[in-house]
Amino acid sequence: MDKWVRDAVARINADAHRSADTHLFKLHGLSCAGVDIYLKDESTHPTGSLKHRLARSLFLYALCNGRIREGTPVIEASSGSTAVSEAYFAQMIGVPFIAVVPQSTAHSKIEQIRLYGGEPHFVGSAPEMHGAAVDLAEQLGGHFMDQFTYAERATDWRGNNNIAESIFSQMEFEPHPVPKMLVMSAGTGGTSATLGRFIRYRGYDTGLTVVDPENSVFYDAYRTGNHALTENCSSRIEGIGRPKVEHSFLPDVIDDMIKVPDAASIATILWLEKLIGRKAGASTGTNLWGALQIAGRMIDKGETGSIVTLMCDSGQRYLDTYYNPDWVTAKFGDISPYEEELARWV
Repeated sequence: MDKWVRDAVARINADAHRSADTHLFKLHGLSCAGVDIYLKDESTHPTGSLKHRLARSLFLYALCNGRIREGTPVIEASSGSTAVSEAYFAQMIGVPFIAVVPQSTAHSKIEQIRLYGGEPHFVGSAPEMHGAAVDLAEQLGGHFMDQFTYAERATDWRGNNNIAESIFSQMEFEPHPVPKMLVMSAGTGGTSATLGRFIRYRGYDTGLTVVDPENSVFYDAYRTGNHALTENCSSRIEGIGRPKVEHSFLPDVIDDMIKVPDAASIATILWLEKLIGRKAGASTGTNLWGALQIAGRMIDKGETGSIVTLMCDSGQRYLDTYYNPDWVTAKFGDISPYEEELARWV
């Protein structure tokens, strides 16, 4: 193996070895006796989001497949969080990084990309990202990381401290140690693919529900079986939802999907802040809204058990958007009906 590649892999593995696992915490004070809801807090990664795991896997995959060498420019199409995490690893191994991002990406994410030495390349909307990234990679002689294609294959879904193995290990001493349901939203689809594969590999009696925001085709593609569906618009929930069915989205390992109104996602993160005193990104709201719907169904059926979902990133990145009341009203209208529905859980 080329010495530079060997050293780059060693740096990334050393960084992973220095990092502690993310915390899994139980939501207390909910009116759902017999059903426990947990959040795995991915916001505590060095780059602040679930995408830190994905970026590490993608860099190792590209390095070990000979696609990144010394000086190779790395290009990614991202709504923000993946680009932040990839910029971190690119800086670590000393290669240039360019992030193709929509103009609507949170300003704080753009600042973080630049903090780690990356450069943003703006496009008008999500459907334009892929083509622009391909063109840039060709012009620069670089490597297009292509998270939407490689997310499901870059992660070792059998274990090796992936997120699924971590969840089941951390649940071991809980009242309901084997979750009734895992709930996850889809951006690339890579995390849901890892969760679904791991459940089957280990033989757990656990379901997997994927939640999807508005302006995304995943839900309709899952229900209809038509994976050629497209949307000519961008998701308003950063980090999740796609205008086309990505290669890493694996419907065959999913047990159910729920379509979540965007206003419900926003209402849920505001409700969560009152419950735990912390701000989360809007995709966490999508996840938790879905988890609460499942909890309601379980209660109606007289079932008990645990539900686990993810806090994907911190809300500190979205103070000017999802936590700005005027911006929320302009983008999503009146969210009070969802706030009223959430109030019954406390």
